[in-house]
Amino acid sequence: MLIVDITVVQVALPSIGADLGLGREALTWVVTTYTLCFGGLMVLGGRLADALGARRTLLAGLAVFTLASLVAGVAANGATLIAGRALQGVGAALMSPSALAVITRTFHGDRRGRALGVWAAIGGTGAAAGVLLGGLLTAGPGWTWVFYVNVPIGVLVIAALPAVVPAPERTAHDERAAHDERAAHGERAAHGEQTAHGERAEIDVPGAAAVTLATGLLIYGLVGAGDAGWASTRTLLPLAGSAVLYTVFVLVERNAREPLMRIATLTRRPVLSGAFVMLMATGLMLGLFFLSSLHLQHVLRMSPLETGLLFLPVAVAITAGAQLGAHLIGRIGGRPVAVAAFALTALGAWLMTRIDPGASAYTTLLPGFVVAALGIGPAFVTATTTTMANVPSGEAGVASGVVNTFHELGGSIGVAVVSSVAAAGLTPGATGIGGFTGALTVCAVAAAATAVVSLALVPGGRPAGTFVGHGHGHGH
Repeated sequence: MLIVDITVVQVALPSIGADLGLGREALTWVVTTYTLCFGGLMVLGGRLADALGARRTLLAGLAVFTLASLVAGVAANGATLIAGRALQGVGAALMSPSALAVITRTFHGDRRGRALGVWAAIGGTGAAAGVLLGGLLTAGPGWTWVFYVNVPIGVLVIAALPAVVPAPERTAHDERAAHDERAAHGERAAHGEQTAHGERAEIDVPGAAAVTLATGLLIYGLVGAGDAGWASTRTLLPLAGSAVLYTVFVLVERNAREPLMRIATLTRRPVLSGAFVMLMATGLMLGLFFLSSLHLQHVLRMSPLETGLLFLPVAVAITAGAQLGAHLIGRIGGRPVAVAAFALTALGAWLMTRIDPGASAYTTLLPGFVVAALGIGPAFVTATTTTMANVPSGEAGVASGVVNTFHELGGSIGVAVVSSVAAAGLTPGATGIGGFTGALTVCAVAAAATAVVSLALVPGGRPAGTFVGHGHGHGH
């Protein structure tokens, strides 16, 4: 449900815009609000799962997500739809880390490896399912069903979950950990430190709020630039506000007893590299989907179903690229894979600039998009693998949370940037494709620049042992 909801809306965008009378800026927010709230609050969701219990947090997130899907489906205007998307993001931020925690706590040894493999495979096929489902539902019962479909699924899972996922039992290990925690708690009290009664962990709400608001202001500035211009007050003020809030976030994290993201971990090269690679890969993927969907349906007048079917080979190419990347990283290391991945993405995006209103999308847009997708797949695997293989096991959870956060935030920022660059081609009634080719060129240049940066930033050498793709040790 969570992965599908990132791509399912892409195909429905033109229909949503036509039905609700939404312009380019509002349509951009329909995509970015979900990934913004999902990414900005995901680490907080993980902390809540630790403090309140994974099963309880999962059920709460599922309830929020299901209700939010209903709100988005019944939306009669842009404001209600965007509010529903924000609420979906909040639900997703609670569900994703708690669902993964349930898996890592339920399965052990080789079974955990297999379970995480299934989890990763479902994540990979989610993008493909999303574009196909988006086309089928929009062309059939209508775009509202892109959201309504989550409601019966959500209700069924909420009903089944308590029976399927056992309540956590306190093991001897847990008792020891609780005893150690109480001892440390008493020690802190003896040293005059304040302790919170009955709390297992402090929840860094100010940190989560600061990073989400900072990214929201960044996106607001980027989206507005398409109409107001890059040097306008409407663009520069939000961007300046964003920079101030990111600074506030760093200060909050430095002083928090239980920070959302430890600054020391964030500045480690493997984490910095993984976050950067993930940010660029997701930004390019969702940016290219956003541009392609609007070009195919606005300019070439293709139906939502045709668009979904045309996107299917692209989604398959991302999954195939990820599989290939996982094999190659184990043999030649992450750095050459990252460089080759972004070089391939740059080539694909450049090939996509050959789009022409008088030519078939199957000979102009699709070949380039498939090439770009083959590059984006390995980039995702590189981001996770090189990070998790190069950080101490004690920081694995935090590092994983950081990389996953940048996965969502990258999508929001990428869509905001391409939307502004392509603004001229996205206005109602626009027939020229200059805006689209300009935005595709920006994607090609960004991918090429990322390949160069990856050469210096991504850690060299092969991951230790046969570690590929799984960011979860066995020390839980």
